[in-house]
Amino acid sequence: MKHLFLIAIIIGLGILTRAESEYTVTSDGANKILKGLISRDMLENDTAFRWFHNNKASFVPRTEAVAVLREKATEVQFLVFAATWNEETKYIIPRFFALLDAAAVPPDQVTLIGVDHANHSAHHLSEDMHIMNLPTIIVLKEGKEVGRLSGHDHDPWDTTLTHIIQTKF
Repeated sequence: MKHLFLIAIIIGLGILTRAESEYTVTSDGANKILKGLISRDMLENDTAFRWFHNNKASFVPRTEAVAVLREKATEVQFLVFAATWNEETKYIIPRFFALLDAAAVPPDQVTLIGVDHANHSAHHLSEDMHIMNLPTIIVLKEGKEVGRLSGHDHDPWDTTLTHIIQTKF
Protein backbone atom coordinates (compact mmCIF):
# COMPACT_ATOMS: atom_id res chain seq x y z
CA MET A 1 0.00 0.00 0.00
CA LYS A 2 2.92 2.31 0.76
CA HIS A 3 4.22 1.86 -2.78
CA LEU A 4 0.80 2.54 -4.31
CA PHE A 5 0.50 5.79 -2.39
CA LEU A 6 4.05 6.77 -3.36
CA ILE A 7 3.39 6.03 -7.03
CA ALA A 8 0.22 8.12 -6.95
CA ILE A 9 2.11 11.04 -5.42
CA ILE A 10 4.91 10.87 -8.00
CA ILE A 11 2.50 10.63 -10.93
CA GLY A 12 0.56 13.57 -9.52
CA LEU A 13 3.73 15.60 -9.16
CA GLY A 14 4.67 14.79 -12.72
CA ILE A 15 1.37 16.04 -14.03
CA LEU A 16 1.27 19.16 -11.85
CA THR A 17 4.86 20.32 -12.15
CA ARG A 18 5.55 19.01 -15.64
CA ALA A 19 8.96 18.04 -14.26
CA GLU A 20 10.37 21.54 -14.40
CA SER A 21 11.68 21.98 -10.86
CA GLU A 22 12.03 18.62 -9.12
CA TYR A 23 15.49 17.63 -10.37
CA THR A 24 19.18 18.32 -9.96
CA VAL A 25 21.91 18.44 -12.57
CA THR A 26 25.43 17.13 -12.03
CA SER A 27 28.20 15.72 -14.19
CA ASP A 28 30.54 12.77 -13.98
CA GLY A 29 32.93 14.41 -16.42
CA ALA A 30 31.63 12.53 -19.46
CA ASN A 31 27.86 12.73 -18.92
CA LYS A 32 25.33 15.26 -17.75
CA ILE A 33 23.33 13.55 -14.99
CA LEU A 34 19.71 14.43 -14.26
CA LYS A 35 18.39 13.22 -10.90
CA GLY A 36 14.77 13.50 -9.84
CA LEU A 37 11.54 14.17 -11.69
CA ILE A 38 12.52 14.91 -15.29
CA SER A 39 10.74 15.14 -18.63
CA ARG A 40 11.08 13.77 -22.10
CA ASP A 41 11.40 17.35 -23.38
CA MET A 42 14.51 17.81 -21.27
CA LEU A 43 16.14 14.85 -23.02
CA GLU A 44 14.94 15.85 -26.48
CA ASN A 45 15.93 19.51 -26.29
CA ASP A 46 19.29 19.43 -24.51
CA THR A 47 22.29 18.98 -26.80
CA ALA A 48 24.01 17.01 -24.03
CA PHE A 49 21.56 14.21 -24.83
CA ARG A 50 22.03 13.91 -28.61
CA TRP A 51 21.78 10.17 -28.12
CA PHE A 52 18.05 10.58 -27.45
CA HIS A 53 17.22 11.95 -30.88
CA ASN A 54 19.67 9.64 -32.69
CA ASN A 55 18.37 6.46 -31.05
CA LYS A 56 14.71 7.47 -31.37
CA ALA A 57 15.07 8.29 -35.06
CA SER A 58 16.78 4.98 -35.83
CA PHE A 59 13.99 2.83 -34.32
CA VAL A 60 10.92 1.49 -36.06
CA PRO A 61 8.47 0.01 -33.54
CA ARG A 62 7.09 -3.46 -34.21
CA THR A 63 3.54 -3.39 -35.59
CA GLU A 64 2.29 -5.84 -32.94
CA ALA A 65 3.71 -3.77 -30.10
CA VAL A 66 2.11 -0.60 -31.47
CA ALA A 67 -1.29 -2.30 -31.84
CA VAL A 68 -1.27 -3.76 -28.33
CA LEU A 69 -0.21 -0.49 -26.74
CA ARG A 70 -2.60 1.64 -28.83
CA GLU A 71 -5.54 -0.47 -27.61
CA LYS A 72 -4.68 0.33 -23.98
CA ALA A 73 -3.14 3.78 -24.51
CA THR A 74 -5.44 5.61 -22.11
CA GLU A 75 -5.45 2.88 -19.44
CA VAL A 76 -1.75 2.11 -19.05
CA GLN A 77 0.63 4.33 -17.11
CA PHE A 78 4.39 4.11 -16.84
CA LEU A 79 6.80 4.98 -14.06
CA VAL A 80 10.23 5.04 -15.70
CA PHE A 81 13.59 5.13 -13.94
CA ALA A 82 16.40 6.16 -16.23
CA ALA A 83 20.00 7.32 -16.01
CA THR A 84 21.38 9.76 -18.55
CA TRP A 85 24.84 8.23 -18.06
CA ASN A 86 23.72 4.61 -18.60
CA GLU A 87 24.17 2.92 -22.00
CA GLU A 88 21.05 0.73 -21.65
CA THR A 89 19.01 3.86 -20.88
CA LYS A 90 20.48 5.62 -23.91
CA TYR A 91 19.43 2.67 -26.06
CA ILE A 92 15.99 1.77 -24.65
CA ILE A 93 14.37 5.01 -23.48
CA PRO A 94 14.39 6.84 -26.85
CA ARG A 95 12.94 3.71 -28.47
CA PHE A 96 10.35 3.42 -25.70
CA PHE A 97 9.17 6.96 -26.46
CA ALA A 98 9.12 6.19 -30.20
CA LEU A 99 6.81 3.25 -29.44
CA LEU A 100 4.59 5.43 -27.25
CA ASP A 101 4.38 8.04 -30.02
CA ALA A 102 3.44 5.41 -32.62
CA ALA A 103 0.74 4.05 -30.28
CA ALA A 104 -0.59 7.55 -29.45
CA VAL A 105 -0.04 7.14 -25.72
CA PRO A 106 -0.75 10.52 -24.06
CA PRO A 107 2.37 12.16 -22.58
CA ASP A 108 0.79 12.42 -19.14
CA GLN A 109 0.72 8.62 -18.91
CA VAL A 110 4.51 8.61 -18.31
CA THR A 111 6.44 9.78 -15.27
CA LEU A 112 10.19 9.86 -15.82
CA ILE A 113 12.61 9.72 -12.89
CA GLY A 114 16.34 10.35 -13.32
CA VAL A 115 18.82 8.51 -11.11
CA ASP A 116 22.50 8.96 -10.31
CA HIS A 117 25.37 6.45 -10.47
CA ALA A 118 24.23 4.88 -7.19
CA ASN A 119 20.69 4.39 -8.63
CA HIS A 120 19.39 7.01 -6.20
CA SER A 121 16.62 9.42 -7.13
CA ALA A 122 15.08 12.36 -5.35
CA HIS A 123 12.97 11.48 -2.30
CA HIS A 124 14.38 7.91 -2.21
CA LEU A 125 11.78 6.71 -4.72
CA SER A 126 14.21 4.44 -6.56
CA GLU A 127 15.18 2.79 -3.29
CA ASP A 128 11.54 2.41 -2.20
CA MET A 129 10.67 0.86 -5.56
CA HIS A 130 13.69 -1.51 -5.41
CA ILE A 131 15.28 -0.28 -8.63
CA MET A 132 18.35 -2.43 -9.29
CA ASN A 133 18.85 -2.23 -13.06
CA LEU A 134 18.48 0.62 -15.50
CA PRO A 135 16.40 1.60 -17.15
CA THR A 136 13.39 0.18 -15.31
CA ILE A 137 9.94 0.68 -16.78
CA ILE A 138 7.14 -0.03 -14.32
CA VAL A 139 3.75 -0.68 -15.90
CA LEU A 140 0.81 0.60 -13.87
CA LYS A 141 -2.90 -0.16 -14.11
CA GLU A 142 -5.17 2.06 -12.03
CA GLY A 143 -2.09 3.21 -10.10
CA LYS A 144 -0.96 -0.31 -9.21
CA GLU A 145 2.17 -2.02 -10.50
CA VAL A 146 1.28 -4.90 -12.81
CA GLY A 147 4.72 -5.52 -14.24
CA ARG A 148 8.17 -4.14 -14.84
CA LEU A 149 11.03 -4.55 -17.22
CA SER A 150 14.61 -3.47 -16.99
CA GLY A 151 17.63 -3.10 -19.20
CA HIS A 152 18.95 -6.46 -18.06
CA ASP A 153 15.92 -8.55 -19.02
CA HIS A 154 16.66 -11.45 -21.33
CA ASP A 155 13.84 -10.79 -23.80
CA PRO A 156 13.83 -7.71 -26.01
CA TRP A 157 12.32 -4.85 -24.00
CA ASP A 158 9.40 -4.27 -26.38
CA THR A 159 8.47 -7.97 -26.34
CA THR A 160 8.40 -7.92 -22.54
CA LEU A 161 6.35 -4.73 -22.50
CA THR A 162 3.85 -6.15 -25.00
CA HIS A 163 3.52 -9.34 -22.95
CA ILE A 164 2.83 -7.40 -19.74
CA ILE A 165 0.13 -5.30 -21.38
CA GLN A 166 -1.49 -8.30 -23.12
CA THR A 167 -1.67 -10.34 -19.94
CA LYS A 168 -2.47 -7.65 -17.33
CA PHE A 169 -5.01 -5.47 -19.14
